[in-house]
Amino acid sequence: MLQTITYFGQANQSGIGALGFDGKTFLIQLVTFILVFVVLRKFAFKPIIKALDDRRTVIEQGVKLGEQMQQKEAQLERQVAETLREAREQADQILADAQAKVRETIQSGEEDAQTKATAILEEARERATQELARARRQLEKEVVGLIADATEAIVQEKLDPVKDAALIERALKGQNA
Repeated sequence: MLQTITYFGQANQSGIGALGFDGKTFLIQLVTFILVFVVLRKFAFKPIIKALDDRRTVIEQGVKLGEQMQQKEAQLERQVAETLREAREQADQILADAQAKVRETIQSGEEDAQTKATAILEEARERATQELARARRQLEKEVVGLIADATEAIVQEKLDPVKDAALIERALKGQNA
């Protein structure tokens, strides 16, 4: 075989050989090519094709995973938006409730203040009435004392307390009538 390869350059120069084609060499090269092809196919192409198929599968899974992640991201964004909307609604409701409670408290305070003011005014009226009655009684005592003194000065004698009281009583009734 080595002779065939070395003999290749010295081939017959007629016909197809004039073009540099040698049948034996071609046949040897063809057999070598087929042998190399079979060996490569068995030991190299299959693992390479398998690796490429595995790589394609991994890439397809990655693409699917990316699509799933985008869908989940969109879903999470919708959930976040919904949660924020619900939180805003709850906050608005809490504020409305707080404002209503404040209004109720203010109204209750105003009513309590009005009730207390009315009670204080009523108590002041009661005190004024009592004070007026006390002042009248005091004034009556002083008037009775003055009348007794005036009567004593006019009559020039001291009357006993029973007569004094009866005389004052008649005078007061006559004055009030």
